Amino acid sequence: MTEATTMKKPATVFDTPALEFPTFEMPKMEIPAAFREFAEKSVSQAKDNWEKMKAVTEEATDMIETSYSTASKGAADYGLAVIDAARANTNAAFDFYSQAMTVKSLSEMIELSTSHARKQFETVAAQSKDLTALAQKVAAESIEPLKSGMTTAFNKAS
Repeated sequence: MTEATTMKKPATVFDTPALEFPTFEMPKMEIPAAFREFAEKSVSQAKDNWEKMKAVTEEATDMIETSYSTASKGAADYGLAVIDAARANTNAAFDFYSQAMTVKSLSEMIELSTSHARKQFETVAAQSKDLTALAQKVAAESIEPLKSGMTTAFNKAS
């Protein structure tokens, strides 16, 4: 068998032709003073408005951070309250079951069951009321920085 070998040609570098673009010069003419004044006034106004909007945006960002922080803490508090309620309900259930193991008659079991159900109903109602109040408090505290701050910020901007 014969083996054919081919020689590789060295790569040639292709130079991009230099293109020259015509240069345009601004016409040399005098801008009327009224137009120059108007342009300077417009630029000044735009800078002022930009500064105001920048300040408003920074204040809004701070308010959102405060609101988020408050909501985050409130959510943690709410979660802890739910855990406490669940723990109390679990303990009550274990107490009920341990007492149920000691009953000696059906009437005693019915009395124990009725008593436990009544206590649990009252407990769950109180827990629900507390959790609702806590949720409302967290919502109000979370919204307050936004509500008061946005009013202040928009009054400054206008």
